[in-house]
Amino acid sequence: MSAEAASEAEAHDHSHSDVSGGWLRAAVFGAMDGLVTNTALVAGVGGGGAGPRAIVLAGVASLVAGAISMALGEYTSVKTQNEQLDLEVEKERRELERNPEGELAELTAMLRVRGVDDGLAERVAAQLSKDPEMALRLHVVAELGLNPEDKPSPRVAAVSSFLTFGTGALLPLLPYLFGVSVLWPALLFGGVGLLVAGALSSRFTPRPWWYAGLRQLLFGAAAAGITYAVGAAIGVGVS
Repeated sequence: MSAEAASEAEAHDHSHSDVSGGWLRAAVFGAMDGLVTNTALVAGVGGGGAGPRAIVLAGVASLVAGAISMALGEYTSVKTQNEQLDLEVEKERRELERNPEGELAELTAMLRVRGVDDGLAERVAAQLSKDPEMALRLHVVAELGLNPEDKPSPRVAAVSSFLTFGTGALLPLLPYLFGVSVLWPALLFGGVGLLVAGALSSRFTPRPWWYAGLRQLLFGAAAAGITYAVGAAIGVGVS
């Protein structure tokens, strides 16, 4: 390979983050939900005048219940999406077998819409249609926007969500678990966790880290502030 060709190959060499498998969305959602849920819960229960023991009990119960709920929800939603995709793939497969001419015309039209000249679109569609599986994949991707060979894993999504929710929900409880008896360190831990989690999520987005971190901190602070006010109002009312 010449130096020029090697330089061109190097210039075009790039990679993408792995956004398949179902883990990324579940991990981000799980961590954020765990942090917001338990930071707000600690704020609400503490604002109502509960002692450290009651706050830890409520926080641990929320952690366990929330992690299980998140995992089951992720598993069910991803499994359902995959089953629906399988159903649509089989529907498209039957249509290709029942009406190959119509599907060939549809594939040709798809290529034309994407800027391929009429004659070339017809030849390419005819060639691709010689492989039924290739034609099926093209139709499914074009019509549904999903690749049947790249389905997310329900188990990966469930485990990812369970672990990250539990980790996020644990952070606001740490000061109490180490013997602190006042509220503000727990809120501080939750706020730092939200800031860090938001900043880390920016690695997968075009947003700057400080924007993503501050945005998540603002959301969590709003939830904690509202819950604190509700807890304080109920605490006064029942005291």
